[in-house]
Amino acid sequence: MNTLANASELKIASIQMVSTPKLDENLEVAARLIKAASECGSQLVVLPEYFCLMGLNDTDKVNVRETPGSGPIQERLAAIAQENNIYLVAGSIPLEAKESNKVLNTSLVFNPRGKQIARYDKIHLFGFQTDTERYEESETIAPGSQPSQFQITVNGVAWRFGLSICYDLRFPELYRSIGEVDCHIIPAAFTYTTGKDHWEILQRARAIENQCYVLSSAQGGVHLNQRRTWGESMLIDPWGQILANLPQGEGFITGTLSKDKLKEVRSKLPALKHRRL
Repeated sequence: MNTLANASELKIASIQMVSTPKLDENLEVAARLIKAASECGSQLVVLPEYFCLMGLNDTDKVNVRETPGSGPIQERLAAIAQENNIYLVAGSIPLEAKESNKVLNTSLVFNPRGKQIARYDKIHLFGFQTDTERYEESETIAPGSQPSQFQITVNGVAWRFGLSICYDLRFPELYRSIGEVDCHIIPAAFTYTTGKDHWEILQRARAIENQCYVLSSAQGGVHLNQRRTWGESMLIDPWGQILANLPQGEGFITGTLSKDKLKEVRSKLPALKHRRL
């Protein structure tokens, strides 16, 4: 794994994609961008929601669902993490649910040896309707129920991350229930309509109120199913400042998490210690 001279810093990257209905094609794009991010020194890399498949129909993801712990998508992700010697947060993939016509929208985390070390099943399911748009995730996705966080140790320093996915961003109680972390990771496929008004401000709010970094990895463009996603993958610091962003299209951003910055913000305004509820 690439290392930094300053052990109190961690180099991270967020991948942005415009995924298609072709699973193999999406995995190749993800592998190429992850390799490029790793070559830039990134030690942890995040993929967007639905990175492996943006189907022509909502039911397409049900057809490629996998059993937890086995399947070509999971095997490829483990290999990519190992080949690049990185921690990989694999956006979301469809895993089997109790209902045969639905999936769990699941984020998996792999370590540099290719071992899965964390899992989060998306809890809040998106529903939105206008005269021209309609989305109802509950028709093909079963909700998760458990918040999730994970810890890694790099150069002797422990880093703690919270996991959430897309629509979860609108529910601050989830982030409180996750607990104190260094960074919240948010893979997403925000719609263009809602993203242009709410995406940035919600991320900055989560960073400020939890006094931590927020790293989002987004879908960003017009997909073959004619869905338009907002993009704007971002890294936001604990004071709510945007450190990096990618407005639209395929690519990635990199940045650095700093223990010193976390300590500075939490010491000059110890809001987390002032909580009473």
